[in-house]
Amino acid sequence: MAEPSLSNLESSSDLPANNTEKRDHPTKWHRSTFYNITILGLCNFSAPGIWGAMNSLGAGGQASPGLVNAANALTFCLMVVSCYFSSVLVKYVGIKGALVFGTIGYAPFAAGLYTNNRFGTTWLTLFGAALCGISAGVFWMAEAAIAIAYPEPWNKGKALGYWLTYRLAGQILGGAINLGLNADRNQAGKVSYTVYLVFIALQAAGPAVALLLNKPSKVQRKDGKKVELKILQDPWFEIKETTRLFFTKRFLLTVLWIGQAVFAEAVFFTYLALWFSVRARALGSFVSGLVAVTGGNLLGFYLDTHRISLRTRARGAFSFIAVFQGACWIWVSVLVTRFRDTQPTYDWASPGFGNAFAVFILLTACFQANYLFLYFFIANLAEDEPQVIRYAALLRGTESAWQAVSYGVTSVTVFAEVGAVYWNFALWGVAIYPAWLVLRHFGKDNESVIEHHSDGSGSEGVEVAVQVQQDGKETLG
Repeated sequence: MAEPSLSNLESSSDLPANNTEKRDHPTKWHRSTFYNITILGLCNFSAPGIWGAMNSLGAGGQASPGLVNAANALTFCLMVVSCYFSSVLVKYVGIKGALVFGTIGYAPFAAGLYTNNRFGTTWLTLFGAALCGISAGVFWMAEAAIAIAYPEPWNKGKALGYWLTYRLAGQILGGAINLGLNADRNQAGKVSYTVYLVFIALQAAGPAVALLLNKPSKVQRKDGKKVELKILQDPWFEIKETTRLFFTKRFLLTVLWIGQAVFAEAVFFTYLALWFSVRARALGSFVSGLVAVTGGNLLGFYLDTHRISLRTRARGAFSFIAVFQGACWIWVSVLVTRFRDTQPTYDWASPGFGNAFAVFILLTACFQANYLFLYFFIANLAEDEPQVIRYAALLRGTESAWQAVSYGVTSVTVFAEVGAVYWNFALWGVAIYPAWLVLRHFGKDNESVIEHHSDGSGSEGVEVAVQVQQDGKETLG
């Protein structure tokens, strides 16, 4: 019996639970998918996790969001380019080499924030942001492809939640450290520069951690399937194929949904920087990370609950995220409109702190849920493992483009205070229907899923059509 492709998370996870041939293949711990997702998570913690920790302090911990938001905009602009060409790099250094390369540029950015905070230096912040953008685009593609392709089909949702927990662990750690250093600072301003020394050390460890990842050929999955996460075609073919996938109707309809999801990061971190005291910002970093971890893992478990059909899971998660996100945008729009006139600085002892603080926590949780759901979305678009790499590059490149715009506009005062919130609210509204046009096809009864078997030369071999029935059975078509 042929196994469905990973283009559909239903895939072999819908086989009966007693099918031991598919679920009990012997594995060694250091070759297992759990081991590899743990290593991937630790890389996520040391690189984008610590980057997120710095940003979760509000504008990288600075008193004013202008320079840091401009630096982040530069980072994401360069990430668009590096994401686009990342599948070419995979051809020459492999997916593991791409992951190692992707971790290199984060520490220089942390060093730039340190020198700016302590000495007022600006050039290293911008130079570090440029180095971060060049490497981070490759990292984002590599980690997304690994997170989608390495786990067994019935563990994909849980693996995504577990992996993304490490990114938020960086934010939680950063918030805890900063809270300890700044617990007595109940006024606005920048955070203590001492915290950046810890961040630099953690990010510098990223490449060493990435070297512990198994190459795809070494991974041992419980279903016995080999991971063939590699690029066999020439670079020009990769560029053309990645471009072709971007202009497919299904991906273009998803672009606005990706945008509304990731545009929010700059918006709520700037909101935190503008309207809260130093110690309240540290508390926000810490608490929002805990809430987002909990919500993200619950969503991962839900997406793996195969007692519920894929169709219902996809639509249920999409509807919940869309409604919850919309409620948060209404709430924060009302608040920032008032803050524009009153110009408050909320401390946890201030009247009205709870109302202003809670919406930041919920927006962070929404961001995490959106982030995880995007991988679920992309995994249902890819038809084979090379496409996983290409779609991962497109997803992360598109995210980067939107985030470059969001960090760029929030570097301007009027947009930082109110305009970016209004933009994100509007973007959420126009993104729902196009995304629905794609998502409504996930998990349809008798959906034909095509598995592409590679003969090792880069050409596609036999295609086996597998009919995925809603009751969890599968028959050869």
